[in-house]
Amino acid sequence: MSGTDVVVIGAVNVDLVVAAPRLPAPGETVVGPGVHRHGGGKGANAAVAAARAGGRVYYVGAVGDDDLGLAALRELQDDHVDVTHVEIIADAPTGAALIVVNDTGENQIAVGAGANNEVTAAHVHDALGRRLTTAGIVLVSTEIPGEAVAAAVRAAHTAGVRCILNPAPVIPNLADLLKLGPLITPNAGELLALAEAAGVDHAVHAEQAEQAPGAARPSFAAILGCGRAMAELTGSEVVVTLGGDGVLVIAPDGKTEHLLPHHVIVRDTTGAGDTFNGVLAAGLASGHALPEAARRANAAAAMSVRSEGARGGMPAARAVDAFLTSG
Repeated sequence: MSGTDVVVIGAVNVDLVVAAPRLPAPGETVVGPGVHRHGGGKGANAAVAAARAGGRVYYVGAVGDDDLGLAALRELQDDHVDVTHVEIIADAPTGAALIVVNDTGENQIAVGAGANNEVTAAHVHDALGRRLTTAGIVLVSTEIPGEAVAAAVRAAHTAGVRCILNPAPVIPNLADLLKLGPLITPNAGELLALAEAAGVDHAVHAEQAEQAPGAARPSFAAILGCGRAMAELTGSEVVVTLGGDGVLVIAPDGKTEHLLPHHVIVRDTTGAGDTFNGVLAAGLASGHALPEAARRANAAAAMSVRSEGARGGMPAARAVDAFLTSG
């Protein structure tokens, strides 16, 4: 790595959130007391998390030439995220997410991509051409076109800069990038989907992992087996976020560390994964080894779910220090 900057490529959204007593079933209307607006988008959220964790962050993406887009850029700047490489698209709306959160903090999310669909490979290539000389990490999320994702992963690989690929969602042709050795950070469902796209047999690897320490459930065994297969395929670590079950850090040689969850009162899980990825990226860029960076990211994600909105509970570095010290 040649530098310590964090470069994030991904989506910028505006989140419109309704808190309701429960999540609606198909065809059902559930009424909550109000609607709240928050900054969102997996990429933008991760950029804010990285900046609050102490990283110098440059963001690459797109917004519409509308009030929501201009407000989204101001919010990023307020969190000390450099938005020089965010394009303003004249004929597209800013991306938006419609979110329902229930009483236990679980959510349902539908996203309208808007200007995020206009992020091009050429734009990503140009931005990274200016930033990779001082970058310590490139973080890519997949709510943007696949060509832009591929351009980011390939540029980082060519420059020898470590790349985190957050496959949320698993988009077509994503498996083709695994041979470039990104550090992937899926949740359990994304891991299984990505493994299937890469031709990994879930059942075989679940059988191989059944006797692993701590593998009490077949589903855990499948996750562990697929994670080990993906680490072998990429030649890099795989970090699997498991929500209330913590985090798995899997090395290419199959060695695994299970980071236990932190028990907190959950208000809203929106953005917890983005918090994890941003803090992980900031930690790696600052020189932390992966286990320590993942430990800090795990704590930050737990802290984030105690507040409403994707960014409302994202902690500063000193708050993470205090949280880890206290418990």
